[in-house]
Amino acid sequence: MEILGLSLTLLVLFVSFGFMVGVLFGFFGMGGSFLITPTLLILDYPASVAIGSGLAFYFGTSVIAVLKHYDIGQVDYKLGAILFVVLSLGIELGSRLVFGLEALGVANLITGVAYVVLLGGIGALFLRRAANLDAEDPDGEGDEEDVDDDDIPAIGQKIQSYTVPPMISLTSGGRASLWTISGAGGSVGLVSGLIGVGGGFIRMPAIYYLIGTPLSAAVGTSLFAGLFSGAFGTFTYGMSGSVDLTVVSLLLVGSALGARIGSAATTIVEEDDVIVYFGLMMVLASAGIALSELANWLGTGALDLVSVFLLVGSSFAVASMILYQVVTSVGGDDMDSQPAADGGD
Repeated sequence: MEILGLSLTLLVLFVSFGFMVGVLFGFFGMGGSFLITPTLLILDYPASVAIGSGLAFYFGTSVIAVLKHYDIGQVDYKLGAILFVVLSLGIELGSRLVFGLEALGVANLITGVAYVVLLGGIGALFLRRAANLDAEDPDGEGDEEDVDDDDIPAIGQKIQSYTVPPMISLTSGGRASLWTISGAGGSVGLVSGLIGVGGGFIRMPAIYYLIGTPLSAAVGTSLFAGLFSGAFGTFTYGMSGSVDLTVVSLLLVGSALGARIGSAATTIVEEDDVIVYFGLMMVLASAGIALSELANWLGTGALDLVSVFLLVGSSFAVASMILYQVVTSVGGDDMDSQPAADGGD
């Protein structure tokens, strides 16, 4: 039985996967295409279609997030506009590289290896950060004054100290060289176009650490720049017929509800848990893609099944943990709001 050209199993998979990715997007503030693209690759979609559909999904999920940050004034429009230009150039270069690699028959391999290295490396950094936090504060009683969203990291301040003209004034304060902005944005755009991710999980750290903006402004500006670069990437791949609108639509249906739940969860789950959850998810996703590449090399379907389980299962597991904390928190609040049986006057 097929619906919209897909089996019932795939239809349910895409909607439920979209829901879970939506929870993760609302919680971590990242579009989820870094999970969508490799999943489509494992399901034997061509590399260009997997990448184009991943970018289209990222664009769709970004619209709501940008509106939210716009309402609370966390977007540097000048910086976002500059980043959009250099991101678009990087995405165009990356997409041309993908089509060239596809003509050589190695696009899936190169994309898979890039994912393994990138996701595994970032996941390891997050887990290392979580371990360092535990070592610094074993009792979990950190000083709240030590962390301030308005602070600029030391490396960002150092980079800003090199005044290589032309310099751009940032809305959030300070100045940054156009060369720094172009280098950071162009590199992220190249990665986005090459492996089919919106780039939020590398773009936001680049804005925060390299360009040197406060964390809240880095998140909002990253989403703003990613919205337009995602639209450009979707257009680039869509013009060549490399966006599967059926798959993207099903994913977006599921993510619409999931994103709202994930956003609400950010006020419930501890920050240290966020770091651990994200690091684990990235490492497991990296392992899943690595097994998929090994399965292709060995020509065995058993490892492919394990790789799908790791990739999809990691997002389901993390999203489930987030949902569990939301449910238990809401349940606890309901219990607290119940009047005492022998209430006083």
